[in-house]
Amino acid sequence: MIIINLLGLLLIALIAWWFWIYKPDAVLADKNTVTVVVDNGIYEPAKIRLAAGQNTTLRFLRKDPSPCAATVVFADLEISAELPVNKYQEINLPPLAAGEYPFTCQMQMYRGALIVEGNGG
Repeated sequence: MIIINLLGLLLIALIAWWFWIYKPDAVLADKNTVTVVVDNGIYEPAKIRLAAGQNTTLRFLRKDPSPCAATVVFADLEISAELPVNKYQEINLPPLAAGEYPFTCQMQMYRGALIVEGNGG
């Protein structure tokens, strides 16, 4: 009984770490293009640094067949796109002002963010 309780507490701690504590390093957009792989319940990279005021292309490659991974939503930008399995889907973003723009699946279980830096134009 003690082992089951300890395993339960460990699982709760792991879930809390994964969803609320863990913060992956941000990746800098190279030539204003970033490939984002959707697999195993995450976006990789989940944090993307962009320069303000520039067009950017995100290339999503969905490897995860889960229905939750089927759509990516940029709620603040009013952009969403269907992501086919094992095919690239490009999303062309307009020039953005400095700030942070989250992106998620439609159920908000997969999470990522665009971190836009600079003055914006």
